[in-house]
Amino acid sequence: MKQYFTSLLLLLASSFAFATNFEKVVVAVDHAPPYGMVSESGQVSGAIVDIMREMQSSLPMKLEFVACPFSRCLKMLEQNELDVMGGLIRTEAREQKMQFLTPPYMMLSSSFVFYAKADSEFAVNNYQDLVGKRIAVMRGAAHFSRFDKDKTLTKVEALSEHNAFEMLLKNRVDLVIAVEETADHSAAILQRPSQSVKKMSYRFDDVIFGHLALSKQFAESEFAQKIQTQLNNLVLDGRLTKIVAEYNLPAVSAAAIDN
Repeated sequence: MKQYFTSLLLLLASSFAFATNFEKVVVAVDHAPPYGMVSESGQVSGAIVDIMREMQSSLPMKLEFVACPFSRCLKMLEQNELDVMGGLIRTEAREQKMQFLTPPYMMLSSSFVFYAKADSEFAVNNYQDLVGKRIAVMRGAAHFSRFDKDKTLTKVEALSEHNAFEMLLKNRVDLVIAVEETADHSAAILQRPSQSVKKMSYRFDDVIFGHLALSKQFAESEFAQKIQTQLNNLVLDGRLTKIVAEYNLPAVSAAAIDN
């Protein structure tokens, strides 16, 4: 009997040790359809969710997804309250506050577009026409360099893209800047009447790269390197390309690993 209890205790101890070996990884999900989605009930889905769950099949980690507006997600990552966030454009300013993983899993050939109310009487045909307009921008978002560095423009921060368009429709701003592909997709999902807004003629065409980023604190951990290694593995065996294809994103080639 004593031997039985000893064996049972050893089994329980080994099971406990196995359970505690799982690394808890907190992942931010902001509502940016179709690449990240948060339902009314708080359920999350999207490319970042699929990628992290695929990694989970090979790494001993327990995922905790946190739904938050983009600006709040970004702030929480900078303050080490989150471990991972996806879909971030890499900039010098952001590299001071977080660590980016390569290669990027998102590559969008899209445009930064300026939206106005449908009944607006002004036109934006070139960059200079932005001067004097109140432009809604998502807090913490990165756009194109000239726009982001321009201190002469009137930029009004919004908590989310949805919030930015609400501000526009309530005449609190004159324009909203957004990535055309994501903004149009969001409009369809949120059932925002397409006739309520219009696109200005001026746009900035760009190839937009979206990365996984780690908080500075988490990036220093041994487990962070395992995530980078696993991301490389997903690229090499084609699983990452298969995941992002569900979101109409192009293949991620092995050549991108060293970039």
